[in-house]
Amino acid sequence: MHANPLLTRPLPALFVQFVGPAMAAMVLDGIQGMIDGLFLGNYAGPDAMASVNIANPFFQIIIGSSMILCTGTMSAAGRFLGAQEMTRAKNLYRSAILVLLALSGTILAAGTVFARPIARFLGANAVLLDDAARYIRVLACFAPVIAFKIFFGFSGRLVGRPRLYLAGTVTTLVSNVLLDWIAVGLLGLGVTGAVTATGLAYLAGMLVVAPPLFSRDTPLNVLEGSFRGREIFRAACNGASEGVTYTAAALTVFLMNRAFMAWAGEDGVAAFTIINYAGNFVTLLMFGMSDGISPILSSNYGAGRLDRIHKTRAAALAGNFCIGLGLFLLFWFWGRALIGLFFTAGDSPRSAQVIDLAVRGARIYGLSFLASGFNIVQSGYHTALGDAVSSVLIAASRGLVMIPVGLALFSGLFGMDGVWMAPPFAEAVTVCVCLLIQRCRRRHSIP
Repeated sequence: MHANPLLTRPLPALFVQFVGPAMAAMVLDGIQGMIDGLFLGNYAGPDAMASVNIANPFFQIIIGSSMILCTGTMSAAGRFLGAQEMTRAKNLYRSAILVLLALSGTILAAGTVFARPIARFLGANAVLLDDAARYIRVLACFAPVIAFKIFFGFSGRLVGRPRLYLAGTVTTLVSNVLLDWIAVGLLGLGVTGAVTATGLAYLAGMLVVAPPLFSRDTPLNVLEGSFRGREIFRAACNGASEGVTYTAAALTVFLMNRAFMAWAGEDGVAAFTIINYAGNFVTLLMFGMSDGISPILSSNYGAGRLDRIHKTRAAALAGNFCIGLGLFLLFWFWGRALIGLFFTAGDSPRSAQVIDLAVRGARIYGLSFLASGFNIVQSGYHTALGDAVSSVLIAASRGLVMIPVGLALFSGLFGMDGVWMAPPFAEAVTVCVCLLIQRCRRRHSIP
């Protein structure tokens, strides 16, 4: 049996090999939704772009539910492979596939049947309701495709093919740009064209990442293994932090949208949409850093090589801080130019007002990125080591708990500025949570 390179290869080379493609793939994957916004903002106007942002939490639910199984399965399978427990790894992988198929099918049914109630619940008013519901209904039809594109792509990192997900994501991105240009730019199909383009692009990406996982020569594949309910339940519990992360992201967008709608109507939502696109780009880089080191952490933890774990985490923390600092400075000094990439004011007074709101908000919102990279790596670190409780606490603090608290504390006092303050507040409090968890683990001699 060949030696596992995750356990033997020098860490700097391993870090570059796994983190680079993971960051690129995560960013390109996340850009899919931004592409819709870019085309709609420039060809269909701010209301179409705002309706997509209203529907964004449903997209996050599809991704988040997939990531619960994906991250938990990859973490547990990595530890099994590191400990040379091949049968348990194969059984877990087969179990995850079956559960993911059932889960994505349920989302498909719910989204197609209840699109309008979901859009209304997410905050769509009379102006945005039809487009938001249309986006949700069509996107739901592609839920299984999106789920398995992510799952098979992540699997490549554990079977020695870290560039597989990147190849699939590049395919998805190129397809999405081309199809959006045709559907929205040339044919004028608006929201329907944009969401159909996104779904078909994910299908193209899935067709790239799936084939290697159908070969018995691959350590983990869809042809081997048996269903083990207990194993997949444990993996899902460990991956729950990813579900909480995406649920928190959906809740954050939902609450922020409602707050901006209350203070500035559709213009406020459009301004947040622009900033959220730019912020998501950097957040995806940070999550790519965390996802890239996950197989390194889990495999070395299974093999008991703690020194390699600590060095890998330290490198990831430093990298994410530099990324966050870069966006903070970009928002502060060149915010208007950056926002201009997503939305052009033209001669419309309303469009100019949207950009002014976004420029002011970016300087406040940008503070959150000085801390978010630390929190993201810490959450992923605990997931990779199988510490589901700590990971869930960190993920919940970032969004489920502290975003609502921040909105309640600051929006009433500072209005629109107070709404922008909620994410920096949530990230700052979560840093304290991370440090407290780390101190408790050290006290009990836990890595």
